[in-house]
Amino acid sequence: MAAEKPVMMVGIDDSEHSFYALQWTIDRFFASFSEEQQPYKLVIVHSKPAPASVIGLAGPAVVAGAAEVLPFVEMDLKRAATRIVEKAKEVIGKAVKEITVDVVEGDARNVLCDAVERHHATVLVVGSHGYGALKRAVLGSVSDYCAHHAHCNVMIVKKLKTKN
Repeated sequence: MAAEKPVMMVGIDDSEHSFYALQWTIDRFFASFSEEQQPYKLVIVHSKPAPASVIGLAGPAVVAGAAEVLPFVEMDLKRAATRIVEKAKEVIGKAVKEITVDVVEGDARNVLCDAVERHHATVLVVGSHGYGALKRAVLGSVSDYCAHHAHCNVMIVKKLKTKN
């Protein structure tokens, strides 16, 4: 019986940076191997925001009418998650035949760290948005959080800036 392959997990959102990290991972760890020779199993994880958190960001006027808005917000979030997963599958193409896709509601930091445990990931790959110190302090950095809290190796893929 063949040994189980280790799991490489890639966190995706709707950013150019996460799709760059996904493409980078596919090119380096999957595309040049036959399916049997690929060194990892691939798991894609997308964190879908909770509708209540999205409505809460809209302000007090919207929160007052949240009950009417909630089903529409939930539908939009589901559509966005489906679109993101489909785009990820397009990026992967035929390079990886078997992919596990996990869409989980919640904060990306917690979703990714929990998914690492659930899937027994050996490596977590995340893209870097390249925020400066101020934006990182205000918005928080998913990659920084995962680097400190995920119970596996974390690879942060940065898209190099090209000079014009």
